[in-house]
Formats: sequence, structure tokens, C-alpha cells
Amino acid sequence: MATGQKQDYYELLGVAKNASEEDLKKAYRKKAVQHHPDKNPGNKEAEEMFKKISEAYEVLKDPEKRAAYDRFGHAAFQQSAGPRGAGGFGGGGFHDPFDIFREVFGQGGGRGGGIFDQFSGDDGNGGGAGRGSDLRYDIEIMLEEAAHGVEKEISFRKLSQCAHCHGNGAEPGSNRTTCPTCKGSGQVTTSRGFFHVRQACPTCHGSGQRIEKPCAKCGGEGRVNETTKVNIRIPPGVDTGNKLRSTGNGEAGAMGGEAGDLYIIVHVKDNEVFERQGDDLFCEIPIKFTLATLGGTIHVPTLQGKAALKIPAGTQSGTTFRLKGRGMPHLRGGTHGDQHIKVQVEVPPHLSAEQRKLLEEFARLSGGTDQPMAKSFFEKAKKFF
Repeated sequence: MATGQKQDYYELLGVAKNASEEDLKKAYRKKAVQHHPDKNPGNKEAEEMFKKISEAYEVLKDPEKRAAYDRFGHAAFQQSAGPRGAGGFGGGGFHDPFDIFREVFGQGGGRGGGIFDQFSGDDGNGGGAGRGSDLRYDIEIMLEEAAHGVEKEISFRKLSQCAHCHGNGAEPGSNRTTCPTCKGSGQVTTSRGFFHVRQACPTCHGSGQRIEKPCAKCGGEGRVNETTKVNIRIPPGVDTGNKLRSTGNGEAGAMGGEAGDLYIIVHVKDNEVFERQGDDLFCEIPIKFTLATLGGTIHVPTLQGKAALKIPAGTQSGTTFRLKGRGMPHLRGGTHGDQHIKVQVEVPPHLSAEQRKLLEEFARLSGGTDQPMAKSFFEKAKKFF
């Protein structure tokens, strides 16, 4: 590409020319996070790239501007009316790249601190009494614990409120004054060509105030990184993927801001006996062929203890029985699923002489193919003999 020639908008975003609106948005989101000035302080190349990809997305996300660009290239937005160059097609001009960024990420800037708080955690560079980041904790429990509910103590590291300054970032006894750079707004705006960039004030880091003497323990941020233990109650009926929220147990907010929440993602381990499908449980149980033939009662395992199951005489292998209400409890309470038991008739691999003699006598008395299943099969298959 020749010096001074503008790079192709599609190449900048790394998408094909037939990319969908959603593909454009995903591509811009990824590159905007990578090159955002908040993540690359002092890096002029990253800042310049952020402007370029924002300009590209501003054009390609608009169907009319995109159509004009596809037809005429960059010339579609060049006018002789001055150096701004962005006031061509449609007369609308380009927006502030930070406005585009907030549009894509759905942010209104109300959380204070860094612009990435809502989707990648507070990086600690943007001050102000911003809300702390939400945290995620994945926990694995047994099926039995999921059935009855369980209380767990979990341990993890997070940014907690500084106990020395109680989260305000100032050494006890010191004063706060209005920041002289931003006049208390917490933001400064700089103009670079036709871009107007708003960012956290470099003097007060977005708090709008200047600390006379920063806290010796947290360095003025109001938070320290430490190990935290939290007791959580997991209710009966949870399943893999269920999300529980522990309010206020996320990271502390900077400068005494509101704490985020802790989200616990549940994973239920596979069980050796039971297979779960929703609130129902399924299992297979072997039974003796004599029990299947003569009928009787056996005891089967359930998550509530053993239960009696009546096996009718003549039960076939693969028959499924249902124990109503012996499955998992419904997460919202009130009802239980069922337990389904599939019986598999076991054929003894070894016989004693007496057992063989008795079975041979039984076979002789059975008369060969007079059983219902055998009779039905041979009726269908007799044409092949």
C-alpha cells in the first residue's frame, strides 16, 4: 500500500466484503478491545489504530455508506470542502469513536472507572466511585448434593475494600480537594483532527477529586487484592449450567464504590448409577432370569434410599418401570421428577450339573417355540425356511 493511501475498511476489520452486520460488529468489538487507549496507555500506534477501525466500522455499519464505499471506495467520502474528509456521503460525518465503542458494547458510562468494567473487569486505571466488577466461580458438586441441596465454603482472590482507609483511598485524617485538571468532572476531552476523545482525567484518574495523602496500604485506590471465603447455599434441584448470584460478593468498587456480584456456575458430576434427564432419573438394574420368569419383589436404589419394586412374572429383558416422585426435586420446589428403572435379565454364565439338569427338563417341558415372542417371530420368518 503506497504511503498516504488509506487502508481498506474491510481489511482493517479483518472481514470479507460480504460480511453480515453481526460479523462486522463482532470484528469491531474484538479489535476495539485490543487497541483501546485505556488498554494501551501512551501507545500512539494503538490509539491511531483504534481511530482507524472506528472510522471503518462507522461506514460499514450504515447500509447507505457501505453501498457507497463498495462502489466508489474512499472517494465516496472525499469532498473539496475541507480537510475533514468525513462529511461526504449523506452529510452526516463520523461520530466520536468512543460513542461507537459504547454503542457496540451497550455501555452508557455510568459505572465509572475503566470503560471495560462491564465485560472484562475493572483494570484499576479508571478511578471514581465506580461499581466493582462481577466475578464468576465454577463449582462441581455430586448428584446427591444437587438432589438434597448443600452448603459450600468457597475461597478465591479478589479486590476487596481496603480496611485501612475504608475504601476512600485517602490516608485517615487527610483531606480531598477538587481536581484542578478536570474541575471535578473526572473526564478530560482532547481533540485530534475531527476526533474528540473523552478519557479519564490523568490527574485524579476519574474520581474528580485529588487526594492530599494517598492511603499507605492501597496506594489511593481504596482496594486491595486478598483471599476471600464465602459460604454459599446451593438449593435442591440445581443442574449443570444453573447460575446462582451472591449479591455484593464480587470485587469492591474503586474509591468506595458499590461492590459487584459473585456468580456461581454449577456443574453436576456424572453419577455411576443414575443418568439425569431434566428432573427424571434413569438407571439399569440386572435381575435373575428366575425372578423375571416367576416374578417377585426386589429393592432398588434411589436418591431417597432404597425402594421396593415389584417384578411381574414373565417380565422381559429391557422392560422399564417407573417409580413416581423418586427423581430430582424441581428447582423451584413443590414437585419431583420420576425414576425410570430398566431391567436387564441376566443369563448365568456357569451352571452346576444339577442346575443344567433342571433347565434341560424345563426346556423339554417348554415345548420349543410355543412362547408368544418365539411363536410370533417364527410365523413371520417361516417363508425363509
